Amino acid sequence: MGKPTDPPSGSGTVELVDLKSALEERYLAYALSTIMGRALPDVRDGLKPVHRRIVHAMRALRLDPGQGYKKSARIVGDVMGKFHPHGDASIYDALVRLSQDFAIRYPLIDGQGNFGNVDGDSPAAMRYTEARMTPVATLLLRGIDEDAIDFKPTYNEEDEEPVVLPGAFPNLLANGSSGIAVGMATSIPPHNAAELCDAALKLIENPGTELDGLLRYVQGPDFPTGGIVVDSVAVIREAYATGRGSFRVRARWEKEEQGRGGYQIVVTEIPYLVQKSRLIEKIAELLAAKKLPMLADVRDESAEDVRIVFEPKSRSVDAELMMEALFRLTDLESRIPLNMNVLSGGKVPKVLNLKEVLVEWLAHQREVLLRRTRFRLAAIERRLEVVAGYLIAFLNLDEVIRIIREEDEPKAELIRAFKLTDVQAEAILNLRLRSLRKLEEFELKREFDELKAEKAEREALLGSDERQWNALAAEVREVRETFSKKTKLGKRRTTFADAPARALDDIATAFIEREPVTVVLSQKGFLRALRGHVAELAGLTFKEGDSLKLAFPAMTTDKLVFLSTDGRAYTLLADKLAGGRGQGEPIRLAIDLEDKADIVTGFPAVTGRKRLVASSDGSGFVVSESELLSGTRKGKQILNVGPGTSLKLAAIAEGDTVAVVGENRKMLVFPLIQVAEMTRGKGVRLQRYKDGGLSDLKVFRLAEGLAWQGAGGRSFLRKADELLEWQDSRAHAGRMVPNGFPKSNRFG
Repeated sequence: MGKPTDPPSGSGTVELVDLKSALEERYLAYALSTIMGRALPDVRDGLKPVHRRIVHAMRALRLDPGQGYKKSARIVGDVMGKFHPHGDASIYDALVRLSQDFAIRYPLIDGQGNFGNVDGDSPAAMRYTEARMTPVATLLLRGIDEDAIDFKPTYNEEDEEPVVLPGAFPNLLANGSSGIAVGMATSIPPHNAAELCDAALKLIENPGTELDGLLRYVQGPDFPTGGIVVDSVAVIREAYATGRGSFRVRARWEKEEQGRGGYQIVVTEIPYLVQKSRLIEKIAELLAAKKLPMLADVRDESAEDVRIVFEPKSRSVDAELMMEALFRLTDLESRIPLNMNVLSGGKVPKVLNLKEVLVEWLAHQREVLLRRTRFRLAAIERRLEVVAGYLIAFLNLDEVIRIIREEDEPKAELIRAFKLTDVQAEAILNLRLRSLRKLEEFELKREFDELKAEKAEREALLGSDERQWNALAAEVREVRETFSKKTKLGKRRTTFADAPARALDDIATAFIEREPVTVVLSQKGFLRALRGHVAELAGLTFKEGDSLKLAFPAMTTDKLVFLSTDGRAYTLLADKLAGGRGQGEPIRLAIDLEDKADIVTGFPAVTGRKRLVASSDGSGFVVSESELLSGTRKGKQILNVGPGTSLKLAAIAEGDTVAVVGENRKMLVFPLIQVAEMTRGKGVRLQRYKDGGLSDLKVFRLAEGLAWQGAGGRSFLRKADELLEWQDSRAHAGRMVPNGFPKSNRFG
């Protein structure tokens, strides 16, 4: 029995290889193959190999825009058999995408048949669909027969394929690209071709133009499905400066009035790459789960164009707020990433910024221009040689005819007699008799002169950078005019706007079903929310030894404020409270209430409303209820209390006068304006006491008089002139309460 490292018998030569090295070597080869040959586009023509091969195969099949269509299966078969030895499904998927006007901004393929739709439905099988190229594809191919680019052998070396297309159209940015390689990815959204051409012309005019100069022309992405980009100018600039970033895209919507104050929202454009049917399914699911309380119904009324209709719950629903809720929960708003990771020069994977992409495209266009010029110059020189021979033949026609008729070696004799080249002699010998008309001589002279002039022009172009850039600018200008914003295809579809500055609280409440509740807190601190506004609380049950402390009506969308004896304010959301079926949950589980502190009062916070908070020793101040809100369990300190004192009251400050009653049954009435308005602190002295402290206070309108509830439920009202003896400045002791004031020392 051999050693474990010995080769198996009869297996021939075996080479021992370190597994780690072998895996690294093979994985690197795979990674490079994926990066170079599959996932990343070339910055020069903006195409990946599969797209380039599809366009090249369609050119070979003569599927020009003016020609008839051919079956997609025929195209896929040619691509797979000659250029792209991979699955037919992946080739057909790539072909389909190049034809979808909702997926690609400037389609390269004109499809006939079912090529899928924005709902996400699959295209028909390739045997049913037909295709041909669009003018955009012909622009990408322009000059391919004029030695504009290099060719390389195909995978089986039976044919040749282009390394890169001439790319007279700024395809990389105009149509965008996306792909995932090994350790890197690319994601480039579509842009407006006319804007890209304007930016390129600016770079030709002034190569030193910086990014800000280019962004005057390239406003941002231009998606085939339209939409609105709601990012700031600074965010967009940063994305183009670094080549990395993202764009927030929202659906375009409008409000349609229905009469009698009713309305509906109609969405006419959805974000790029969002499937309409899946979007509506998601909204319907949220609606069923009651996560969109402002929305009553959603309908898809789309035909040729997108038309999604949203019906609000009621005419009072804020349309903008409802849409903000939809934007936050659904794909009506989506983020489109930007990662301009491309093959720079067709070889090096690199993240480029906007200027670098345009510079590389222009450099490629210049190279294509020079190669096409050299190709044309060589063709002119060949033709000039032939035409010059023809002219010699016409000038000596009789002698030429004699030589051809009588000489045994007419070609050699023609070369000797007229000092012709081999090419010229061959051309004369192949000349047809009908070409010997007198008129043909004039045509040849005209052609000779024209070719000489064109040759001089082409040579001047090759010898001058300025002429090259001028010629290139003319070509770019031609593309810009073809895809001008005045045309249907070239018109900008995506616009820019700022997202409405709505408060986060408003948007948060838009997700909550607005229902009435009654908030109940027991003496032992158990908190719950009963459904509806319960007027009769006598029937409430509590745990043994517990009883009602406070109860107040609210809505599920309200924020509830609870004030504690140590002067802190805590915020709870009404929709998060325990239901009314049980006894509730301890309030101390929801807030960090000090052990020695207790809840004094609670109420739903109302924006714009104010309260007069007061301590047991008779000090206090006015504070807005909005200032009492906090976002943490610890709450926030509002009223500073010293040893032996506590927060006593928080009365609604609606009125112009304050009535204060002390435990000594003395009452003081003074103007509310004398009380400071603060956000936190101890406040000012409201009433002075020799012993005891504050019992109750009330803010009222002096013109309406001071009312209270007496014994037996009897109501009392003292008009302004009847309160004169109690009216004084704040911080005074006051006088004994009027007759009929309850023994509880409270206003009721």
